Amino acid sequence: MSRIKDLQKNLFGGTTSNARQFGMIFTLVAIVLLFQIWTNGLTLTSGNLIAVVSQYSYILILAIGMLMVIVAGHIDLSVGSIAAFTGIVVAKAMQEYAIPWPLGIVLGLVVGALIGAWQGFWVAYVGVPAFIVTLAGMLLFRGGNQYIGNADTVPVPPGFREIGAGYLPEVGPNTGYNNLTLLLGVLACVGVIWRELRARKTRREMNAEVAPMWISLLRLAVMLGVIIFATLRFAGGRIGTSLPISGIILIVLVLAYSFYTRNTIGGRHIYAVGGNARAAELSGVKLKRVNFFVMMNMSVLAALAGMIFVARSAASGPQDGLNWELDAIAAVFVGGAAVSGGLGTISGSIVGGLVMALLNNGLQLEGVGSDMVQIIKGLVLLLAVALDVYNKSQGRFSIIGSIMRPFRRDAPAGTADRSPTSPDPDKTPVAG
Repeated sequence: MSRIKDLQKNLFGGTTSNARQFGMIFTLVAIVLLFQIWTNGLTLTSGNLIAVVSQYSYILILAIGMLMVIVAGHIDLSVGSIAAFTGIVVAKAMQEYAIPWPLGIVLGLVVGALIGAWQGFWVAYVGVPAFIVTLAGMLLFRGGNQYIGNADTVPVPPGFREIGAGYLPEVGPNTGYNNLTLLLGVLACVGVIWRELRARKTRREMNAEVAPMWISLLRLAVMLGVIIFATLRFAGGRIGTSLPISGIILIVLVLAYSFYTRNTIGGRHIYAVGGNARAAELSGVKLKRVNFFVMMNMSVLAALAGMIFVARSAASGPQDGLNWELDAIAAVFVGGAAVSGGLGTISGSIVGGLVMALLNNGLQLEGVGSDMVQIIKGLVLLLAVALDVYNKSQGRFSIIGSIMRPFRRDAPAGTADRSPTSPDPDKTPVAG
C-alpha cells in the first residue's frame, strides 16, 4: 500500500491539476490502443504518425498560447481569424511584391504582434473583457482575410512550403532510418535522464523530500520507452519523410514555453494573475502588463500557426482557420486547465491536443463521417467540463462558475478573479 501511495504522490505531483493531466495521459494511451486494434495496426504506423504531426501541429501551437491566455483568466476567440488574415497577407506579399519567403515569415510574425498589441491594449488598458475583444477580432480579421484575398486562393513559393510540408533531410550513412531524427531521439533521452538526476540533486540540496529511487527509475523507463518508440517510428518513414519541420517548430516552442512558465518571473506572474488577480497586483505584479503580454503572445502564435497551415496547403484561402479557436480551447480544457485561471500546464495542453488529434485521426481511418467526428469530439469536451462540474461539487474549482463570474452583477468591474477572502483551497497555481 505504501508503494501505491508513493506512486500516486510523486507521479500526480500532489495537485488536482496534475492528477487530471496524468489521467489524460492514460486516456491518450487508451485511445491509441483502441484505434490501433480497431484499425488493424494503422494508427501507430510511421506514415500515420508523421501525418498526425503534420496535420495537427498548428492546433498544438495554438494550444500553447491558449493555455497562457486561459491560465491568466481570459479566452481568445479570434485565433483562427488571425491565422487566416496573416496567411493571406503573407501570401499576397510574396506573390505581388516578390519578397523572399524568409522575410515573408518575419512579416507574418510582425502582423501577429501588431494584432496582438491591438487586442491586448483593449483588454489590458481599456478593460474590455477578452471575450468581447476577441469576438470582435474574429469578425474583423475574418472579414479582412476575405477583403484582401477577394475570396480567392493565393499560392505560396516552394521555399515557404518547407515550414509546413517539409521534413528533416537525409544526411550521413544509410542506416535505414533518418539519421537526424535518430540524433534528436538520442538527445531527448539524454535530456530526460539529466533532468531527472538534476531534479533529485536539487531536492537533496534543499533538504526537500526526494522521491524513492524506484519511482524515478519507473518514470525514466516509461519516458525513455515512449521517446525511443516515437523516434524509431518517425525515423523509419518512407524515403523522403521523417519528423516534419512543423514538428520541430512545435518541440522548440513546447520546450521554450515550458521553461518560461516554470522557471521565469514572467511565467509565474501569469499563474499569479490567474490564481487571484487582486492579490497578485497587491504583491507587485504588473497586472496590465501580464494581460497585454498573454494576448499579444497568443496572436503571434496564431500568426505562426496560420503560416504553417498555408505552407502545408501550398496556398492561402478564405476557409483557412475556421473553428481553430474551438480546437485549441478544447485541447487546453481536456488537458486539465481551468478557465478560472491559475491551473494548467503546457505539457497538459499538448496531451489534450493529442487526445483530440488522435481521436479525430482514428475515426477518419475507420471512415467515420465528419458529422459523427464532430459529435464525438463535442461529447469528449462535454465530459471534460462535466468532470469540472463534479470537482466543483466536491469543493474544487469550476470552469462553468468561473467563466460566468465576470458577467455577474455583483462581480467587481474589470476583474475575473475570486475574492481574496474566499479562495479555493485546492486551487494552487500549477505551471509548466
